[in-house]
Amino acid sequence: MSTRTVLSQADITRALTRISHEILESNRGADDLVVLGIPTRGVVLAERIAATLTAISGTAVPLGSVDVTMYRDDLRRQPTRASRPTSLPADGIDGKTVVLVDDVLYSGRTIRAALDALSSLGRPRAVRLAVLVDRGHRELPIRADFVGKNLPTSTSERIFVRVAGVDADELVAIEGGADPVDGSADGGVA
Repeated sequence: MSTRTVLSQADITRALTRISHEILESNRGADDLVVLGIPTRGVVLAERIAATLTAISGTAVPLGSVDVTMYRDDLRRQPTRASRPTSLPADGIDGKTVVLVDDVLYSGRTIRAALDALSSLGRPRAVRLAVLVDRGHRELPIRADFVGKNLPTSTSERIFVRVAGVDADELVAIEGGADPVDGSADGGVA
């Protein structure tokens, strides 16, 4: 199987900076924003987005993570990974605009699980979704508000997202598939 890189480290950094600007524009500033990453790579990406939001706006943007493992509806079909702790900012999420961050949006099931987890943690004013890569093939009516790269793929292809802090290098690559693919991707294995 062939593997090709579609996003370099510089491409990922540019995409995260653009997403950060779009979040601030959409929210009309950083007031009442909370950024929550979905483990594993979504947490690293959320940290980078929160740092960029803080640098651009001059306002500290609260950061946390939300583990969705026990909220997934496909636990019987795929191996379960160990749960990671959920961490919320001291002020919580009630009445805030929560930006969920993940590496790859695929079927929508991880985001559905994240929404279920959020509902057990509080009542945000609004929830927005930021992803590095949207590869299509949705099974649920979920779409991202902020996308680093739309990457149409075939179901036989896999997207590999590697980020500094978790992996030795930083890139987005596509592996396999018989269909030619146009564009680039970012995100974990999806």
